[in-house]
Amino acid sequence: MQHEEKTMAILEVKDLKVSIEGKEILRGVSLILELGKVNALMGPNGSGKSTLANVLMGNPSYKIVSGKILFDGEDITSLPVNERSKKGLFLSFQYPSEISGVTIPNFLRTALNARRPEHDKIPVPQFLKLIHEKREVLKMDNKFIGRYLNQGFSGGEKKRAEILQLLVLDPKLAILDETDSGLDIDALRAVADGVNAFMKPEKCILIITHYKRILELVKPDKLFIMVNGKIVLQGSGELVDQLEEKGYGWIEEGDEGAS
Repeated sequence: MQHEEKTMAILEVKDLKVSIEGKEILRGVSLILELGKVNALMGPNGSGKSTLANVLMGNPSYKIVSGKILFDGEDITSLPVNERSKKGLFLSFQYPSEISGVTIPNFLRTALNARRPEHDKIPVPQFLKLIHEKREVLKMDNKFIGRYLNQGFSGGEKKRAEILQLLVLDPKLAILDETDSGLDIDALRAVADGVNAFMKPEKCILIITHYKRILELVKPDKLFIMVNGKIVLQGSGELVDQLEEKGYGWIEEGDEGAS
């Protein structure tokens, strides 16, 4: 007797409405992300993609007017950023901040230990082995690791450092906000290799992007298209080819939920 393969939702967003400084940005966003799936979110500039990423991570600058965010079956709508991180959410920022005086290893070991129980901090030798393994995936020079976080980094170096954080922290859900922007071919491939190395059946990825090129290296199972603060279309990754050919003009808000 054959059994159908069951999928498990790791994230459910239910009719989410969000404003900032009194201006409505998200106008009823609903989506489901499943374990073992790579998802992509695309849409025109100003459509609300980065707002959604920030709200999912708990950025207090944004006001949730209504709706819910469920992570692993738990309502996290009101949880602060640090609690969401401990539960397994990760956001790779579009514009990573510079932190002077803090080296990449010190930052990562502090972040990793913050997710672990007080009695189970990672030993230094184990941590150094871990960071060495992940650095090699991204083809990062060992000298690079000793630098202060993002200080004086090129765009490609910042994005590599973000993916190094992803690999070391090993969350359940990775939200990657325009991680591919401004990358040359080699840096893009290194970032894609890191993302693919992270992906496993018990993980989930949401890639927010404007471009098809990263989706040729990290193949999406599902694509969501956001226009004017709403998910107006969702379907398989093959939708990317239609966007590349036609742009966003052919999508109407009435198409919401199509596949």
